[in-house]
Amino acid sequence: MGENEKTQKKSWFRGLQAEFKKIIWPDKRTLARQTTAVVVVSVVLGAVIAVIDMILRYGIDLLIR
Repeated sequence: MGENEKTQKKSWFRGLQAEFKKIIWPDKRTLARQTTAVVVVSVVLGAVIAVIDMILRYGIDLLIR
């Protein structure tokens, strides 16, 4: 590994460290609220997709018979 490659890697890690310092981490309450929102939306969307799937399956079964 050349000297230039080592310098590039160090520079990259310094940049990565600088970017991590810019992150604003959520507090526990915000994290809990956002997690709850994601879970609720996922469950509702899954239920909607399941209902649409059942309706389409019923309709296709009627067409096939």
